[in-house]
Amino acid sequence: MATDSPPPTGSTRSPAGAAPPPAGSTPALRLLPVIVPALAVGVASALVLLGVSLLAEKLQDVLWETLPDALSVGRYSALWTIAVLTASGLVAGLLIRAVPGHAGPDPATTGLVDPPLRPGVVPGLLLVTALTLAGGISLGPENPITAANIALAFWLGRRFLPGSSAELWLSLAAAGTIGALFGTPVAAALILSETLASRPGPGALWDRLFGPLAAGAAGALTMTLLTHPSFDLSLPPYTHPHWGDLLSAAVIALAGAVLGLLAVYAFPHVHRAFRALRHPVLALTLGGLLLGLLGALGGHLTLFKGLDEVKTLAADPTGWSAGEFAAMAVVKTAALLISATCGFRGGRIFPAVFVGVALGLCAHALVDRVPPALAVTCGVLGVLLAITRQGWLSLFTAAVLVGDSAVLPVLCVASLPAWLLVTGRPQMQLREDGTPLR
Repeated sequence: MATDSPPPTGSTRSPAGAAPPPAGSTPALRLLPVIVPALAVGVASALVLLGVSLLAEKLQDVLWETLPDALSVGRYSALWTIAVLTASGLVAGLLIRAVPGHAGPDPATTGLVDPPLRPGVVPGLLLVTALTLAGGISLGPENPITAANIALAFWLGRRFLPGSSAELWLSLAAAGTIGALFGTPVAAALILSETLASRPGPGALWDRLFGPLAAGAAGALTMTLLTHPSFDLSLPPYTHPHWGDLLSAAVIALAGAVLGLLAVYAFPHVHRAFRALRHPVLALTLGGLLLGLLGALGGHLTLFKGLDEVKTLAADPTGWSAGEFAAMAVVKTAALLISATCGFRGGRIFPAVFVGVALGLCAHALVDRVPPALAVTCGVLGVLLAITRQGWLSLFTAAVLVGDSAVLPVLCVASLPAWLLVTGRPQMQLREDGTPLR
């Protein structure tokens, strides 16, 4: 539950102090006080993400390497996969029932950037998130880590600067976390620009992005210096564009959007079925069991958030048949749908990227004249447009996977028919009454 909400969009409060700036002050003087809080929030946001990620990695090693080796069980055998995921659901359910605030609201009703939670919810939310990441659940860290960082930044910020606005801390923490997740502040600026552009308010758009961009840069640099993250899949470069690539790109992006929309339309129905169980422990245990069965069916590459797994797929684009790639895309979509509706805490962006990569490699396997870089980026673009409804995020994520600017013009063209298909349709997020957002 939020402790406060951002001020009205017409608010004239100074972003870093209690009193409005003097009437004659320049925009530069109004923006300078934001720099230090922005840098501090960005660094802290990255450290929270890094801490949860390291904890999840240690726990993952225990669950998927140490324990099965000690028990002489295959690390990713069907039996072990089903057992670990079912147990993860049971433990997550017990934790959610026990921790203060029940680890936050129903994750099916939350987005990437939401109003601040109470600070007492944060420890339980982070603990459940680490378990989700380690247990093989098909969700990423983006939503709960962003929510935790917003809560902490808001709580601390309002104590050190009592007159500051809630919107300041929300935007700084969101930007710092997104910058850390993607390793670049550009992702944060693009995502927040869509939100800020739709809100009337004083100052130019870049004035309003100044603080978030500083926070995003601090978060990205912190992660880059400590962990050297990379999204590049090292696919063969897209060097020879052809007119036929426009049709291929549009078809693949539309196929990704259709697959994503199937999950979106199923989302409220699956959520309603889990809520009918009326007990989070039962819902999460059943969800874990279903995820274990899907993992046994799709193989270990369809487990976890999917970022490391897409690199395995991209390292050998011809290592699987078109049918196998298609099966992995469908299994991962089903796993994402169950994970996001039964109560696990996590985000939907990274698993959606896996779905798009698998779909793109399926298209390349079917028609090898379609360059793998083009096929993968268009598959990711279509799936993300349907699931996130964030145009800039979808374009950026798709493009950063190949690190090749030559694919951008075709990618932009492919986004147009895909956007026409998804715009105005339900989102993969529900209101508190269970009805889908549009």
